[in-house]
Amino acid sequence: MVRDVFHFLKKPVYKEDPKHDLGHRFRVFYQLLFLAVLFSLGLGMALGMLQDLFQLDLGKHAMDLFLERFPLPVVFLAAVILAPILEELLFRGPLVFFRDSRYFGPLFYISTLIFGFYHITNFEMSREVLWLSPLLVTPQLCTGILLGYTRVRLGLGWAILLHAAYNLVLIGPLLLLEYLNTPVL
Repeated sequence: MVRDVFHFLKKPVYKEDPKHDLGHRFRVFYQLLFLAVLFSLGLGMALGMLQDLFQLDLGKHAMDLFLERFPLPVVFLAAVILAPILEELLFRGPLVFFRDSRYFGPLFYISTLIFGFYHITNFEMSREVLWLSPLLVTPQLCTGILLGYTRVRLGLGWAILLHAAYNLVLIGPLLLLEYLNTPVL
């Protein structure tokens, strides 16, 4: 799987996976979900260590603000249902229009970069955040690549499902702790 993703990244081409049986697609889906979560957790821990090491103040994260302002069902609906649908339709849905274009590769990377840097809005804007933005959005850039790969190989519905599962895996425990009124740290 990793080799196929790297091969795709060298020269992105819109080529759907010819295997349509659900067993195969779910195996690919779970492997991609595992990679996305692994990259995000690893990069997130590295960013946390840098934040502690250099005593960086990145302000409140958007998820903290969202949890303060809205009830848990709304947060769940927004993060696990609405965001994946809207973001996949916006950032990866249009790729189908360029599947036979020689510009597909650059457009794939442009949509991935826009997706990644769009997530800088998860942070309070400050000079530190702007300077560190390439590092801060690295988890979203990596995930965006995997979502784009999923969109091309399996289809838009699978990319939406992967995005929703990814968000659920990452924020589900946080929402559960919030529901149980248990402090995170």
